[in-house]
Amino acid sequence: MSIHQFDVERLNGEKLSLSQYEGQILLIVNTASKCKFTPQFEDLQKLYDEFKNEPFEIFGFPCNQFAGQEPGSGEEAAEFCRANYGVSFPMFSKVNVNGPETHPLYKYLKEQQPFRGFNEDDVNEKLLKLLVLEKTPEWYVGDELKWNFTKFLVDQKGNVIRRYEPTDDMFEIKKDIQRLIRYQHESATA
Repeated sequence: MSIHQFDVERLNGEKLSLSQYEGQILLIVNTASKCKFTPQFEDLQKLYDEFKNEPFEIFGFPCNQFAGQEPGSGEEAAEFCRANYGVSFPMFSKVNVNGPETHPLYKYLKEQQPFRGFNEDDVNEKLLKLLVLEKTPEWYVGDELKWNFTKFLVDQKGNVIRRYEPTDDMFEIKKDIQRLIRYQHESATA
């Protein structure tokens, strides 16, 4: 099984089969427009621009499960991203990433890359842990997403290879994407 077996919904309500993205690297992120991490849209767009000539795509899924930080529609969220951060990567309809109404794609992502735990040596992760305990304690235990801007890196074959928490360094994500691109180029010339 791979993520290529899932369908997602575009902002206009059309279904999109992720099988169309076989051979591409994907970074899948749950987003919110009123979040402490919302400025990450800027870094995500920089990644998208840097790798636009590579087999790479970022998918944004607005989510309102964390302190009500995405109260509007998916269309409103996408417009906010375009207007405030110049986001040009695909944004999709709002989804639930946790709980009984979790979108099937996110169920699969969490099964493939469980939560690694909070790094108690990292001050940002300590703050995230406190935020989760205060605002959404129901997501504290287990593999549920802890907050907005959790990211999943998917390789060209649809394998979920890494989960990044909202506090993870964008430079680490960039290095992992570069590794996958380099591997794809080497495989193509071998």
